[in-house]
Amino acid sequence: MSVPAMSVHREMADPFPWDEALLRRYDTHGPRYTSYPTANSFSNDFDALAYQDALARSNAGGRPLSFYVHIPFCRKGCHYCACHKIATKATRVAEPYLSRLDREMVLIKPHLDTRREVAQLHWGGGTPTFLSLDQMSDLIDRLDARFGLSSARERDYAIEIDPREADVFTLRHLQALGFNRLSLGVQDLDPRVQRAVNRVQPRILTEVLLDEADRLGFRSLNLDLIYGLPLQTRDSFAATLEQVIAMAPARLSVYNYAHMPERFAAQRRIRAEDLPGPEEKLAILRTTIAMLTEAGYVHIGMDHFARTSDSLAIAQRNGTLQRNFQGYSSHAQCDLVGLGVSAISCVDDVYAQNHTRLADYEAALDSSQLPTARGIRLTFDDRVRRHAIERLMCDMTLDLDELSETFGIDAPRYLTEALSRLELPQRDGLVTVEGHRVVATPIGRLLIRHLAMAFDARLPPRLDTQFSRIV
Repeated sequence: MSVPAMSVHREMADPFPWDEALLRRYDTHGPRYTSYPTANSFSNDFDALAYQDALARSNAGGRPLSFYVHIPFCRKGCHYCACHKIATKATRVAEPYLSRLDREMVLIKPHLDTRREVAQLHWGGGTPTFLSLDQMSDLIDRLDARFGLSSARERDYAIEIDPREADVFTLRHLQALGFNRLSLGVQDLDPRVQRAVNRVQPRILTEVLLDEADRLGFRSLNLDLIYGLPLQTRDSFAATLEQVIAMAPARLSVYNYAHMPERFAAQRRIRAEDLPGPEEKLAILRTTIAMLTEAGYVHIGMDHFARTSDSLAIAQRNGTLQRNFQGYSSHAQCDLVGLGVSAISCVDDVYAQNHTRLADYEAALDSSQLPTARGIRLTFDDRVRRHAIERLMCDMTLDLDELSETFGIDAPRYLTEALSRLELPQRDGLVTVEGHRVVATPIGRLLIRHLAMAFDARLPPRLDTQFSRIV
């Protein structure tokens, strides 16, 4: 299979001028900006009462609600994983966890106006398909009873699926529960790479689920891939991409593997000498962008690609794309309520995170307390910078006049220092400044995290210990 992949790589034209030396120079460590301020700025002084106040304040705006439910369990740990997860084959752990999730809902409900539409729902993990079909039904029933789920066609109800733990009956059940979008973890289709990361997953498992999901009419299907894994090469990953393109998912997330074994114990099972070097990793990224562009996908930003007809691409064209803890979202202006261990909420002007240790999460709920462990209330300056970073990362453009009007400021003057940090990237061709518009160039889009860092007033002095590399 590698032979045709090599020929594809050689013939594929770059969609824009490629400058490896420039990319290498700007390949520093930096935040992904799923939030601003980032989680390292959250304070332990922020408590459950502060979160309750934010929930109550959010009712005045009447914005739609988005719920994220974290299911931390998976049956087998993958060596690359950096998620908050618990690897166990003991399915009995799910029942007490679901009971505590319900307790968390009960404690949150009095502070929320439940007439607000639940426009978005996302189950992540871990592996949500760790739950049995009956347990999934039970969880949906509890969410509906507490908050009233939506049946609107435009709702966005998504679930992450491990193809090794799901079948056509799972998909039919999820459809009956109201889910209309699926995200399937694939990572790589090369058996050698799969063995190296402890995730053996034959291609047929993914193909069967995609075919059934398409037949059932799920609105959007996403596949997750990871580049930079052990034993990957540009040619082996091109072979994976060929197979994935043939499956024709509406969206693709192609994540950059961040090898940080000092922080994530599971990654210590990966041999550093098996990882592709910086030159090969950039070549994999280059091949990925070229192949997906040729196949008709739009590079939304960072690690996300979508068909032009997908809601992500439409939202980006309309200027309504949003950044959140799941990456990019087409549903702007929702208050996000996170449920479960380690879940993060974004409500009104605060971020609030639950305890990351299961025992601490359980203890708080068993004491009839919300499991809020830390968080932050945004200042005016935080809100200005969050808006600037989000628009730059979503639109690849920042309109300073719009920023001025939104916040009643003179944005060019207010952000003088930030704009001065963009002078070197501007000289290097990563960004242009056209009047009061900051525009990322095609190669600048690959380094959008670096450009966003110019607006970050809270960057810690050491980036390499807290954040992954940009490309």
